[in-house]
Amino acid sequence: MEQRHPHARSGPAAGPPVPLGPDSLTWKYFGDWRGVLLAPWAGAMQNMHPGLGAGVAEHSRFFEERWQRLFRSLYPIGGVVYDGPRAAETARRVRGYHDTIKGVDEQGRPYHALDPDTFYWAHSTFFMLTLLVADRFGPGLSDGEKRQLFDEHVRWWRLYGMTMRPVPASWPEFQAYWDRMAREVLEDNRPARDVLDISLIARPPALSWMPYAAWRALRGPLARFTVWFTVGLFPEPVRERLGHRWTVRDERRLRRLGRIVHHAWRLVPFRYRYHPRARAGWEREAGLRAADAPQVESPVRNSPLPEEMDSPKHYVPPQAPDLR
Repeated sequence: MEQRHPHARSGPAAGPPVPLGPDSLTWKYFGDWRGVLLAPWAGAMQNMHPGLGAGVAEHSRFFEERWQRLFRSLYPIGGVVYDGPRAAETARRVRGYHDTIKGVDEQGRPYHALDPDTFYWAHSTFFMLTLLVADRFGPGLSDGEKRQLFDEHVRWWRLYGMTMRPVPASWPEFQAYWDRMAREVLEDNRPARDVLDISLIARPPALSWMPYAAWRALRGPLARFTVWFTVGLFPEPVRERLGHRWTVRDERRLRRLGRIVHHAWRLVPFRYRYHPRARAGWEREAGLRAADAPQVESPVRNSPLPEEMDSPKHYVPPQAPDLR
């Protein structure tokens, strides 16, 4: 029998899971563009999980379309947080994309992307990404605010309709879970290392105006900075497993960078701080966007590779998306 989780609700009066709203800290930080800075961190942390890494190795073509996959995925994943009354429907679609991702890894271990422990690990990295954006590149978080973010990530998880079994019962228990995963479960594998290897990455869409020669010259220093930045956010056991050093000087430099990012970000107008799907949520709550307006979808330029368009594991943007 499944152990009852303190956040679980049951019975006819409980009703469906309650989506997060603009009063939540998750709304304040998850859809913030600063989160893109942590994309390599999230990708590496996720891929170091044995089941998740095996799924990426055998089913994903992420490394052939890094920018497209990143910016495409932000729409449905962000929608589980920002879609309000439609958030549970978005969550069901996101869950459905993972249904066919299963198999047996090189060591003979079966895996499935919808295994609750595997799916929760991915979810936990999004929670920690939100926390890191606020704590390391924002104003900082009190312990009470970290507990609030933890409680909100439980509400967020419930939208997927998954079992509560893998979810820690409290913020202290989550910290113990995170430490145990870093020390005992995560592995040094090829998918994780490939995330950190951006030495040959294509130009991002925002820099399409830049000559290729200029991008090639910039790419090397950018790759080195990205690895340094990402390593600084890893738990210490993960750094050690991947063979990286982190000094007191490195930590001071990263914290100084975090303060610079925080103060610079305060100068950015509110509406430009957020991803379009998140911005649509804020506008809906402010009465600037109709509740039944079409969802903001990824531009067609972020579509999957042509031969992957019919795969059930992909979110495929509509042919006439909202390009705001």
